[in-house]
Amino acid sequence: MNKRLLAILAATAASTIYGINHTVAKNLMPEYIQPFGFILLRVVGAAILFWLISFWGPKEKIATSDWPRILGCTIFGMVINMLLFFKGLSMTTPINSSVIITITPILVLILAAVLIRERITVLKTAGIIIGLAGAVSLILFGKEQTFNAPNIPLGNLLVIVNAFSYGLYLILVKPLTSKYHPFTIMKWLFLLAVIINLPLTLNEFLEVEWTSLSPEVMGRMAFVVVGTTFLTYLLNVFALRQLSAATISAFIYLQPLIAIIYAVATGADTLNLTKIAAAILVFAGVYMVTRKPKPVV
Repeated sequence: MNKRLLAILAATAASTIYGINHTVAKNLMPEYIQPFGFILLRVVGAAILFWLISFWGPKEKIATSDWPRILGCTIFGMVINMLLFFKGLSMTTPINSSVIITITPILVLILAAVLIRERITVLKTAGIIIGLAGAVSLILFGKEQTFNAPNIPLGNLLVIVNAFSYGLYLILVKPLTSKYHPFTIMKWLFLLAVIINLPLTLNEFLEVEWTSLSPEVMGRMAFVVVGTTFLTYLLNVFALRQLSAATISAFIYLQPLIAIIYAVATGADTLNLTKIAAAILVFAGVYMVTRKPKPVV
């Protein structure tokens, strides 16, 4: 099996886990754990796992010139991204969050144009406008108070900012994947993430009544730590060694399909015309953004 195919499978697996996570994590907040407390659990758990497996990886030293990029990756990929996504998810619905997150490829395209001067075509510009229209429609019209969603418009907005942050993370971390082993990158990113997130999240973490949690709840938390955090970040950074940031972000399109199927099947959310229309706009937008132009004959 060639490396590119393995990278594609890794990115697909990561998006599948993320898609399920929209409902799994949602069902845990805030009854069992608050959003920020959950983030501390995630980064501490992932940091421990990455440092443990790093003993089986190469012994690499991060170049002094790369530490600013490492710090930037941590802030955008493990601080802003995580905090705002879980806070937003606690306020909105699983389907809303999974649809909105698909604007990440659009944001990656914009950031790539600004940071690395990638040309934006007319088709891509139209795709950006259409995709954003779908996301905005969820913010403006997704106001139903159901499924433990106390502030859907604000929750949707936080998920959009999270998508921007994650898109920037993908662009920043890409050059590091060609210089260092995935274990090396992730162990340092998550160690820094623990340090930066600690003062913001410790209070909510300490509020958790751990002794009263059932095995089922603990199992769901373990899924978020091991699956949604440890495995997804490892799989994506592995995939980035072979694929571009824009290509990796395109796999996010799988999330709404998986999230919708899982959420509806478990009774955690329902479909309505607003969500369907918004999803169509977002999918159309990201398709136009990522569609390769036909070669000129």
